[in-house]
Amino acid sequence: MKREIVEIDEDKCNGCGLCVPNCYEGALQVIDGKARLISDLFCDGLGNCLGHCPEGAITIVEREAEPYDERKVMEKISKQGKNVVKAHLQHLKDHKQEDFFWEAVNYLEEMGEKNPLEVEEESPKSAVEHPHHAHHSHEGHTCPGAAMMDLRKKPGSSPAVEHSEQESELQQWPVQLNLLPPNAPYFQNSDLLIAADCTAYANANFHSQLLKGKSVAIGCPKLDDIGAYKEKIKSIIEMNDLNTITVAIMEVPCCGSLYSVVEEALDESGKRITLKKVVLGIDGQIRE
Repeated sequence: MKREIVEIDEDKCNGCGLCVPNCYEGALQVIDGKARLISDLFCDGLGNCLGHCPEGAITIVEREAEPYDERKVMEKISKQGKNVVKAHLQHLKDHKQEDFFWEAVNYLEEMGEKNPLEVEEESPKSAVEHPHHAHHSHEGHTCPGAAMMDLRKKPGSSPAVEHSEQESELQQWPVQLNLLPPNAPYFQNSDLLIAADCTAYANANFHSQLLKGKSVAIGCPKLDDIGAYKEKIKSIIEMNDLNTITVAIMEVPCCGSLYSVVEEALDESGKRITLKKVVLGIDGQIRE
């Protein structure tokens, strides 16, 4: 079957192993100095490992692969202890993988083990209430960043709040990374915000919480040329005396590469600048 799955660029991989503990399914191992995908069966394609690769060597591709097998994953990780099982279940919950979550819970029950997240009282039928329900099935799935969700509030779910008109904190134009001249005067001695496109739409207070007092460059690492991004960011860093760099990304896996490419550009520039990361949830709340 054709589905999304992890691919590792061996030329970029330095064998650091940071991706391994962040793959709760145990699909990755460092062998002969390189990270390897040891089994298609264990890789769920959700990309939890992506944001932990300092070299940007891990991507998600669509190719012919064996279907992900939750039962085989549970057989493997249940031997590694309660904390590993708990991390795996939480991973499934965070990505709204209801089918696999309950398959894992059922496996634990069959083995006489308790669910470490203590959600036995929830009904599997609740899966239909989650917008990601159809996202990750045995028939294949799409990238979490492109998964369809309806975030409209239900009538009466919360009281209406009157908001006073807010002023824009934008200090420049253009803002799209591909259009920005690296030697633009507004970058000099500024705090630079490099933001994924979706962050401004997800966070209602984007201007006051993230943009205020900063120059800005926006882009989408999934849709644009990430290599071109790195060169442009590196040029901005080299041509200007930046105070700080803040990278704002969404929690979806494909967004993690934006932070990685800024790290690479900063490292190659040879400059020492404080680098910060802000991760936003789909609901717009700051996760970290």
